[in-house]
Amino acid sequence: MMAAAGDVLRQSLPDVGAAELHVLAVDDSHVDRKVIERLLKISSCKVTVVESGTRALQYLGLDGDKSSIGFDSVKVNLIMTDYSMPGMTGYELLKKIKESSVFREIPVVVMSSENILTRIDSCLEEGAEEFLLKPVKLSDVKRLTNFIMRGEGKKGEKKCQKRSRSDDCSSPSLSTAFSSVAHSCDLSSLSPSALSSKKSRLCAEI
Repeated sequence: MMAAAGDVLRQSLPDVGAAELHVLAVDDSHVDRKVIERLLKISSCKVTVVESGTRALQYLGLDGDKSSIGFDSVKVNLIMTDYSMPGMTGYELLKKIKESSVFREIPVVVMSSENILTRIDSCLEEGAEEFLLKPVKLSDVKRLTNFIMRGEGKKGEKKCQKRSRSDDCSSPSLSTAFSSVAHSCDLSSLSPSALSSKKSRLCAEI
């Protein structure tokens, strides 16, 4: 285990290239770990898989155990974690990472088989790069890895993407769209007689 860890550390020190994008995948399901590992390797990523949030913190050196192997200098470019895990949820792991001065800028993607809006919102508000519904597809992985390679050092763009949940930061937000619709339907500028006429026609149609 010590030798393998040292190998990972040495391999991750050079500048990151397209074939050296290092992803830490966290999932308590053996099957899901194998699936995400395969998808990432097809996408030419280097993958480290662990089975729990606690193991992920140990790998990153964030478990607070000074006697454990230190991985502060390990270059991880993306962390993908399942949401529902025993012991420590993906949301709790996300918070720990974002509280870290060393790893808080690393994009974190949360995955779940349950489409629960409050869960999605809480993760995005806490700083998750994206929330993916399982089963994760190859197109999801390729889109994420391409984004990470393009977005190295572009922190502003990452924040914009998290807010809009879209790859295109220039796209209008949902609230802006609703505002535009509301503006086009604004009846306040109509004269009293015109407003009365509109109401009469609506009542007649009903």
